[in-house]
Amino acid sequence: MARIDRQQSFSGTKPVPAALAFDAAILRTWLVQKLGGDPGALTVAQFKGGQSNPTYRIGSAHGDFVLRRKPPGPLLASAHAIDREFRVLEALSREGFPVAWPIGYETDAALIGSEFYVMDCVEGRVIWEPWIPHSNPMERAAIFDAMNATLAQLHAFDPAAIGLGDFGRAEGYVARQIKRWSTNYKASETQPIPDMDWLMGWLPDHVPPAQRAALVHGDYRLDNLILAPDAPRVAAVLDWELATLGDPLADAVYHFMTWVMPPSKSNAGTGTLIGHDLDALGIPALETYAHTYAQRAGLSDIPYFDEYMAYNLFRMAAILQGIAGRVRDGTATSEHGALMGTMVAPLAATAMRFARRVT
Repeated sequence: MARIDRQQSFSGTKPVPAALAFDAAILRTWLVQKLGGDPGALTVAQFKGGQSNPTYRIGSAHGDFVLRRKPPGPLLASAHAIDREFRVLEALSREGFPVAWPIGYETDAALIGSEFYVMDCVEGRVIWEPWIPHSNPMERAAIFDAMNATLAQLHAFDPAAIGLGDFGRAEGYVARQIKRWSTNYKASETQPIPDMDWLMGWLPDHVPPAQRAALVHGDYRLDNLILAPDAPRVAAVLDWELATLGDPLADAVYHFMTWVMPPSKSNAGTGTLIGHDLDALGIPALETYAHTYAQRAGLSDIPYFDEYMAYNLFRMAAILQGIAGRVRDGTATSEHGALMGTMVAPLAATAMRFARRVT
C-alpha cells in the first residue's frame, strides 16, 4: 500500500466534483444580502482536508470566504450539525476566542442542495503532521504550548455566560457519547471487528464520574487549527461539528490521543507521534503535556486517564467507520475515505489495551 504525503494530500483546494457542485451565482445573490454589498464574481474550490462536511474556498475581488455545508444524500442521525457549528462560532467570536468570524447561516437546502453557512477565511498554516516537519524544536514547543493553552481557555468558559447554557446536556456526556457512537458505528459497519463489539459492551460500565459542564470541541487536534503565518499562535480553531456541553477531561484526553495513535500503512489516518524522537523535536512527552493542561485546568492530574483514553480511541474508530460507511453509500467527500476505514481495527485494538489496564 503506497503511503501518501498528508501535507500535500490534505492541504489546499481541489476542483469541486460534480456531486458537490452548486451555482455560484445563487451564492453571490445570498452574499449580497448578508454583506450589504456585491462581492463580485465568485470562484469556488473545495478544500482537500476534512471528511464530514464539504468545505469550500470562495474567492472574490473583495476577499475570500469559506462555505461549509451538509453533504447531500442520506445522513446519519445527529451527524453534520453545521447549525450547531455556526452557533458556536457566533458565541466564541464575541468572546475573542480564535475562530473564523461567522457571516450567515442558510436553512433553505434548495439554494445549493443542502444547508450551509459562510464565514471569513482565516489565512495561516494548517499542519497535517503532528510532529510538525520543516520546523525547529523551539517553534514546536511553542506551538504545542499554544495548543494546550487554547484548549484550556475553551474549557474555562462558563457556557451560560457566553449564551450556550442550553447547548447540550452536560450530565451523562460520556455515557451518551458511547451510546451515540455505538449506534453510528453499527449503522456504518462494513465488516465485523470483534474488538469494537467488546468495547461497546465494556465502556458503558466504565464511565468516569461526571466533571463540571464545559463547552467541548469534540475533535481538537493540530490539523483542526489554523496557526498564524509567522508565529506559533493559534489563529483559528476549525471544525466545530461535534461541539457540545460535556466533560472537559474527555475532550482533553481526545486531544492527547496523538501520542498513542496507531500509525497507518497508508498514512491517511489521523496523525501520530509514535515513532518520533519527541525530545529531539522539542515536543513534550504525553505525561508532561497532560500535566500542563491539568495545571491550567486547576487539577493536579487527569483522573481516570485509561478509561478516558479507551473511550476516545473507540469514539475515533467509530468516526472513521462513519467515513467508510459514506464511501459505501457514495457520499464521502474525500478520495481517501476508504483508507480511513482501515484504521478502525487498529484503533479498537489500542483502546482495548487501555481498557485492560483498568483494575
